[in-house]
Amino acid sequence: MEQSYAIPYPKVGSVLGEQEIHVLTQVVNSADNLSAGRWREEFERRFREHLGVPHALSVTSGTVALEIAIRLLDLDVGDEVIATPQTYRASVQPLLNYPAKVRFCDVEPGSLNIDPAKIESLITSRTRAIILVHYGGMPCDMDAIMAIARRHGITVIEDCAHALGSEYRGRRPGALADIGCFSFHSSKNITTLGEGGMITLFDRALAERVDRIRSNEADAVYHEKVRAIGERTSAHPWMLHPGYAFTHGCATIRYGGTNATLAEPNAAVGSVQLAKLDSHVRRRAEIAAAYTEVLQRFPEVRTQQGPELIRHGHHLFTFFVDPAGGILRDRLVSRLDALGVQMQLRYFPLHLLAEWRARGHDVGECPVAERMWFEQQVNLPCHPGMTDQQVDQLVFWLDTVLREEVRSVPIAAGTARKVKG
Repeated sequence: MEQSYAIPYPKVGSVLGEQEIHVLTQVVNSADNLSAGRWREEFERRFREHLGVPHALSVTSGTVALEIAIRLLDLDVGDEVIATPQTYRASVQPLLNYPAKVRFCDVEPGSLNIDPAKIESLITSRTRAIILVHYGGMPCDMDAIMAIARRHGITVIEDCAHALGSEYRGRRPGALADIGCFSFHSSKNITTLGEGGMITLFDRALAERVDRIRSNEADAVYHEKVRAIGERTSAHPWMLHPGYAFTHGCATIRYGGTNATLAEPNAAVGSVQLAKLDSHVRRRAEIAAAYTEVLQRFPEVRTQQGPELIRHGHHLFTFFVDPAGGILRDRLVSRLDALGVQMQLRYFPLHLLAEWRARGHDVGECPVAERMWFEQQVNLPCHPGMTDQQVDQLVFWLDTVLREEVRSVPIAAGTARKVKG
């Protein structure tokens, strides 16, 4: 039987209500097609305007968005991709389907984002791309990363699954690199009824490829034939076959394509959720501020830190304990869990998963990511569905447990512990 928690980890990372029910009623009661219609067009238009990008194409999940983005790299034997190890496995799992080599780049201890200072040493003549994640909604240092990428002619893919609602120096994730990938899973800052994703791009040719791939068309290079097949007039407007079938040949087939169409009900809910995003992120920030106020009293812990001039989306709330200061992470997490706070640690270092160890990766490859996850990292529930009572209760338990943990640590002779607040 599943344990009941006073403060559960969120199953839904946003708030659904009457507006979503109303728009679903509109969709169901209309005579419109429930696939690839006006609701999808509207959601994509709003998303483009929100980010300030020329192209935004919805798909069925964040994982599919990443699969298609990686497909655009046209990876071949010997190619290499640099990736972060501190993320959900979907960020790099599609790379298992390719003969390319993955080089995991260690993370910054303050942010858990990919460390720009360590990227360049991993670049070779075969490096095709960098895949990064804005961990927990904390934007990466994109100016530094993009300067490196442009210097070496490398494509940068942003995994923005955590970062909707974040900002980096006046710009929004998904508009900071070459390709952006978003997830609208139930746990994310907005949801399209459980699953959904978006790919954002600046390059029109790449956007056209994405549209073909998601629409069950071949991702191929076509050319006009010298002699057309049949008469063009035989293609009546109501026929379903594409007009280019009569006039074009195919020079190269990159990929067969798939059906990754975000259904109309999902897209309609996405539009409603996007309008609520700012209020949801403000609520996340309020909760994060309440946690931070407690944590700042204890020199033995520190909060997540990143670049200047950013807005944190707080998809996750993360802080770190210092084992040298005597606070043991596993004991702290276990005590909070026992009190009724459902604890989850996100995420296990990817290079240590069995499938990546089978590809030659092992312990010691990313020592910072390993140290942070196994010894220091703590994630607390933080989502707009939390009540004030739940937040107050968690704050009380957090303060209580930390004080008890600090008091249990022996103090060396001649020293005094300074506690803020």
